[in-house]
Amino acid sequence: MSMRNRQRGFSLIEALVGFLILSVGMLGIASLQTLSLKAGNTASLRSVAVIKASEIIERMRSNPTQLAAYNVSTGDSGTDNGCNDSTGTAVLCVPAAMAADDIFNWKNDLKSALPNNNTTTASIVVTPPGAGQALTNITVTINWQERATDASTMVDQNYTVSTQMCGAITC
Repeated sequence: MSMRNRQRGFSLIEALVGFLILSVGMLGIASLQTLSLKAGNTASLRSVAVIKASEIIERMRSNPTQLAAYNVSTGDSGTDNGCNDSTGTAVLCVPAAMAADDIFNWKNDLKSALPNNNTTTASIVVTPPGAGQALTNITVTINWQERATDASTMVDQNYTVSTQMCGAITC
C-alpha cells in the first residue's frame, strides 16, 4: 500500500478533539450572552431611575414656591389629592397640595417601574439657600434591588442626582 492510501480522511480521535474545541467555544459564547442580557437589564433599570429622577425634578421646577414640601424621606409616600388625575376629574390644587400629590404619584410610578417594588425606595433632600444665595440644593436618591449575576441573590442598586434651582426667591 502506498503512503497516499493510508492518509485518507479524519480519524475518530481528530473528530472528537475538534468537537471538544467547538463545544468549549460554544459554552463561552453562551455565558457571554447571559452576561450581556444581565448588563442590558441593569442598564434598562438604571435608565428608568434616571428618567424618574428627572421627572420629579421637573415637577419641582413647575412648583418652585413649594420646594421645601418636596423634602421627603424614604418612608414618606405623599398624599393623593387628585391634582394629577388622568380620568378628567382633576381638582384645582394649591401649591402645597400639588407637591404632596406629585410625591404620591411619583413614588407609585417608581415602584411600578422598578423591580421588587417592596424594596424600592426614594428620598428627596431639599437644602434651602444660605444667606446671600438664591439657589436651593436638591438631591434625589432612588434605591432598588435586582438579581445578581448568579440569579440566586439580590443586589442593591441606587441612583443619586443633585441639582440646584430657584425657589421662592427670584434668581
